[in-house]
Amino acid sequence: MTDRPVVLCIGAVLWDVIGRAPLHLRLGSDVPGRIVRLPGGVAMNIAMTLARFGLRPELLTVVGRDPEGEELLARAAALGCGTDFAYRSEDLPTDRYMAIEGAGGLVAAIADAHSLEQAGGRILAPLSDGRLATEAAPWAGPVALDGNLTEQLLAEIAASPLFAAADLRVAPASPGKAERLLALLGHPRATLYVNLEEAGLLCHDRFEDAATAARALVERGAARALVTDGGRTASEATADRCLTAHPPEVLVTRVTGAGDTFMAAHVASELAGRAPQEALERALTAAAAYVSGDTPT
Repeated sequence: MTDRPVVLCIGAVLWDVIGRAPLHLRLGSDVPGRIVRLPGGVAMNIAMTLARFGLRPELLTVVGRDPEGEELLARAAALGCGTDFAYRSEDLPTDRYMAIEGAGGLVAAIADAHSLEQAGGRILAPLSDGRLATEAAPWAGPVALDGNLTEQLLAEIAASPLFAAADLRVAPASPGKAERLLALLGHPRATLYVNLEEAGLLCHDRFEDAATAARALVERGAARALVTDGGRTASEATADRCLTAHPPEVLVTRVTGAGDTFMAAHVASELAGRAPQEALERALTAAAAYVSGDTPT
């Protein structure tokens, strides 16, 4: 063991299959491009970024005992992500995600995270059986929670004594799953990381800018909210402050995983003792480097 902070990353660890073309795509487009297959999922993306910042992430997830799962865990370990506590299923296959990206960004995506949903609370066993913590001595460090978890499991986590001492950092998997986070909106130890669209879905409103959205989330009960808006200004709000920063201008070459990179970089900056404004700016810089292709996948 080292004295580097351990961050638990709870949620989707899967294979990303992403097709990218340097063109603006429309419905029915059939164009040349590149197709890549790489480790992905919200929890995995966050863990990989934390590892690049010198932290020690540990994955709590489900991975099948199929060839895809064996390869995925080997890749995760090679990237500096802990895999010792991953739930290995005999009957559930390793999850997958498929996306198409064009010059205008994400065109469409399908997340096949059914194994994670079916595994449910079994992925949390190390937090109650003594391997990482118990109910009497709950986990007291940072936890990155992934919105790919079911609404029921997220609600259980919000009320569970196993997370009563944790520093919860919460990210929706996509706008389509943003409302799963409503159970955590009033949690006193939860920080929400969302984009402008997701903030609107959580507040049942529409916002023109990140600062307004972040303040609205706090008014709705969030202890702290960070809201991004692509290449526009991002904001962090608490009950007593609202910070803003603008991301660097870069040429966008990929988008899948950008929000996860932002969140992980922000967590890493805070664990390194950075001031709030600097942590926000460093997170935006890391996300910009990622979407420009300067960060390795």
